[in-house]
Amino acid sequence: MFTGIIETLGTVVGVHREGTNVHLDVESTLAPELRVDQSLAHNGVCLTVVALHGPSGQPTGYRVTAIDETLQKTTVGNWAAGTRVNLERCMPANGRLDGHIVQGHVDAVGRIASVEDRNGSWTYRVEHPVAADWITVPKGSVTVNGTSLTVVDASLDSFSVAIIPYTYEHTVFHTLNVGDPVNLEFDILGKYAAALLQRQAAFAAQTPSRA
Repeated sequence: MFTGIIETLGTVVGVHREGTNVHLDVESTLAPELRVDQSLAHNGVCLTVVALHGPSGQPTGYRVTAIDETLQKTTVGNWAAGTRVNLERCMPANGRLDGHIVQGHVDAVGRIASVEDRNGSWTYRVEHPVAADWITVPKGSVTVNGTSLTVVDASLDSFSVAIIPYTYEHTVFHTLNVGDPVNLEFDILGKYAAALLQRQAAFAAQTPSRA
């Protein structure tokens, strides 16, 4: 489990295809603190560290593997050498939940619809596919490229978020432009509520009326 609080940025330095899988080599200052088989969120996508690169005891990079399912449902398939990604290690059991509950399982790929410079902050509007499986609400939580954010306003197919200077500078938001794809993970509480309503409606439709 993650919290959506980005620790640092990483840089993709190599992309290697093997069958339907893609191996990604990433350089990051986090590398010396990582271990093989550790979970690490990359732009909100939970990937497993499969190898470390660099001097023993002081690696400078690592490798993760994305399977076809991940490539089809996230932006990982678009990454190339030089791509910058948000990184977050999983939350320790005794850690603080500074963001919100994030699983590292991308629900949909959205696109940046607009970026508004508000002279001290930035407002990003993100468009996304319409589905009954998720919902956004004003003042609720959403994850964009692994970053836990508060929804400013929401509609059926879009929402907006406000980005403060620290977040803008220390995540990939400063690299995003209108039209760019982003990984979205909607609030797990909202997804459970949506699933429950769908199940209740399906159950009611299958239950004969006693009237």
